[in-house]
Parts: sequence; C-alpha cells; structure tokens
Amino acid sequence: MKLFLKTDTQFLIKKILEEKLDVFKVKYNLINNNEILFLETIDTETYNRITSVLNEYGFEIIENQKNIIVQKIKECIIEMIFNDEAPAVKSSVYLADKLNHSYGYLSNIFSEVTYTSIENFIIIQKIEYVKKLIIHHDLTLTEIAFKLNYSSVAHLSSQFKNTTGITPSAFQRILKKRVQINNQNIN
Repeated sequence: MKLFLKTDTQFLIKKILEEKLDVFKVKYNLINNNEILFLETIDTETYNRITSVLNEYGFEIIENQKNIIVQKIKECIIEMIFNDEAPAVKSSVYLADKLNHSYGYLSNIFSEVTYTSIENFIIIQKIEYVKKLIIHHDLTLTEIAFKLNYSSVAHLSSQFKNTTGITPSAFQRILKKRVQINNQNIN
C-alpha cells in the first residue's frame, strides 16, 4: 500500500519553528519562514540550545551579512518564480525593488558567496518549477512557457535540456512510463 502525499513546505516550516520555539517559552515573531524576531533578550545558553534544536531539523543559523543577503535573494527568486501571479517585470528590477539594493550590488554578493550568477539560479529554479508543472498539472509546454514568461517553447526546451540533460518531452515520456509501470505493479 502506498500513500501519495502533497506537502506544503511553507506550512511545515512554520509548524516546526513554532513547535520548537514554544518549548523555550520566549516571545518571538516569525517574520517569514526564514526570519525570527525575538521580542526579548535571550541569554547565550538559550540561544545555543535553540540553535542546536533547529539544526536537528535542517535549519542553519545565518550570521554573516552577505549570506543573509544571498538567502534573501534566493527567497525572492523562489517567490517570484513559484508565484501563480508572477510579476511582469524583469528579475533584476524585481530583486532591486524587493531588497532595496541595486541589482549590481546584489549580483556581486550573490556571485561572491555562491560562485554562480543570479541568472543561473533563476534558470535552475524555473526548470524545477517546469518539472513540478509537468508532474502535477495537465499543462502543455506552450502553456508552461507562457506561464513562466519564456519567449518560446524552443527557449524553454533549450534551457530544460541544458539544465537536466533531457528535453521536456523526454521528461514527460519518462514520467508516463513510470506511471504505467507503477500501475502494472499495483494490479
């Protein structure tokens, strides 16, 4: 017997943070799923215990200012791409407006910390979203290309192949084959 689950990672993150922080009986606000504002002073021992508990769940405390900016850039990109109401502005304008820094500054810090460009990160995230749309939605490649502001299906296919090594059509065929095999195994 198999259970197929759909997860809401944002909900899970919030739930884990609330459950773990409430144990310490400190006052806090979750600004978003990646920022916690403590409303009272926390002693070093409590801070270290909180850090340790959160590390057990894969949360890493970021203390370096450049790493914080990079994390915010990544969050904005993911928000921009995975949003059904994607903004119709260039990503450079979106990031500069959202983070109140020039795009050049953001780009330099991102490259310095991650050894890749913001553009490459955007492409990788877009391709991940394309895969999600192919897997979970009944959209054509034309609809997906339009949804993600690609100039054409050919452009989408080219980026998909360059990133994954296969075309979106081949990816769809592989998924269909897996479904057929799984259905045969169930029967």
